[in-house]
This record gives sequence, C-alpha cells and structure tokens, in this order.
Amino acid sequence: MPASIAFTVNGRPVEVSAEPEDTLLDLLRNHLGLTGARFGCGAGQCGACAVIVDGELKAACHTEAGAIAGAKLTTVEALSASSPPHPLIAAFLEKQAGQCGFCLNGILVSASLLLERNREPSRAEIAEALDWHLCRCGAHNRILNAVELAASRLKEPA
Repeated sequence: MPASIAFTVNGRPVEVSAEPEDTLLDLLRNHLGLTGARFGCGAGQCGACAVIVDGELKAACHTEAGAIAGAKLTTVEALSASSPPHPLIAAFLEKQAGQCGFCLNGILVSASLLLERNREPSRAEIAEALDWHLCRCGAHNRILNAVELAASRLKEPA
C-alpha cells in the first residue's frame, strides 16, 4: 500500500506517494524526474546510483524509499545547478575525465562528499573514496586528475 514519504532533495522539500519498499532510485528517477543517478548493477556495488543521504554515501538502487523519510538527500543535479559550474564539473570537463559518462554522476557525488570533508585529499585518498565506482572506460587517471584539480581550486581564496 503506497505511503506518503517526505524528505528534502537538493535543498527542496518533497513528498512522494510510493511503496515503502520501492527503491530510492525509483523515487528519484520516476517520481521526481531526477535522472542523474543511474541504474547499474541493482545490487549497490557499482556506484552509478550514488547519492548522499544525511551526509553519507548511499546506493540509491539498494536503499528503500521508506528508509529516507525525513532525510536530506543530495544528488548530482545539485552540482550541475550552479553557474559558473561547480569546480568538480569544470575540472572533469577540462581534464576530459569521462568517456561514456555512465559512471560519472556517481563519481561526481562521491568526489563532492570527499571534498566537502577534506579540501586537500591526497591522490591515495581520492582513489580510496572512488574505489566503489566501476568505470570500464579506462578514464581512471583522468578522473583522479580532475578531482585533484577541483580540490586545488576549492582551496584557493575566493
């Protein structure tokens, strides 16, 4: 039986009628039109559907809708909504850090959480933060370079 589930996504309060066992990915994509999180493996192991829930990285494909009532969510759309572009977006474009782009939305979400917590991560810390994500294009070095570039720009005085 559908239930009303209220939460905040990208700073905006929302309420959705859904089955509590539906996935967060379904809510985002099919109820709210936020299609940045992608369906990859469906088992929470590839990172394509990564979102931030109450400050923690979660697999939206493996998180039940009922578990996010009252939560604060951040999706990749929050990064793409700014003008000028968020430093991560700009750095990924500059470093040509994606090929097919399927995994990038989840990687950007994870990288944004890392940079929120640590403005000066080492390359090893960046690699560790992104280790969950499967990218089959072979763009790993460019992705790491882009996150390093974004970190350097974020620590520069405004």
